Amino acid sequence: MYIIKNIIFDLGGVLIDWNPEYLYLEVFEGDRKKMQWFFNDICTMEWNENQDAGYPIQQATEDRIKMFPEYEEWIRMYYGRWEEMLGGPIEKTVDVLDQLLKKPQYRVVALTNWSAETFPVALDRFEFLHHFEGIVVSGFEKTRKPFPEIYQLTLDRFGFKPEQSLFIDDNLRNIRAADEMGIQTIHFQKPNEFESILKEKGVEF
Repeated sequence: MYIIKNIIFDLGGVLIDWNPEYLYLEVFEGDRKKMQWFFNDICTMEWNENQDAGYPIQQATEDRIKMFPEYEEWIRMYYGRWEEMLGGPIEKTVDVLDQLLKKPQYRVVALTNWSAETFPVALDRFEFLHHFEGIVVSGFEKTRKPFPEIYQLTLDRFGFKPEQSLFIDDNLRNIRAADEMGIQTIHFQKPNEFESILKEKGVEF
């Protein structure tokens, strides 16, 4: 195993609690079946990821309304009330991040799938985002994970060697893509276990 010099954090699901259920469980009055139908058939994750790759939110909303005019009100809520999908920071992971940022042997950056139009909201809300050496935001780059271009862009931008870099993400699809590029990875699942897994990888605290 190569010595880790660079640590690359995903944001949503690792450091920030983002979940559209926070909004739509209220909208659908606790009806999970109806909410899941809406996510599966109307405002899908694939549709949302298109905006993460730079597609304009207003245009995406109008496109979807043309497809499903009877659900216009619910569709407009997706980005109209987007801030209600943001929970707080995932505190245990943020605590680990704070420790790593104090270690001079590590360079710490972030790589996130996030719309360029909504990311400023996160920057305003989460002060710790300003402590990274840099953040690669998919919406600004017009591509997203798991496409190899955004991983290569991140490595090139900061001058990282893949074998010396550790990428942390809660999405297994994104982890597998990083693996294929020779980047060391952690599939993030449980905040309570995160620090011990980092230590197993050789990260020093």
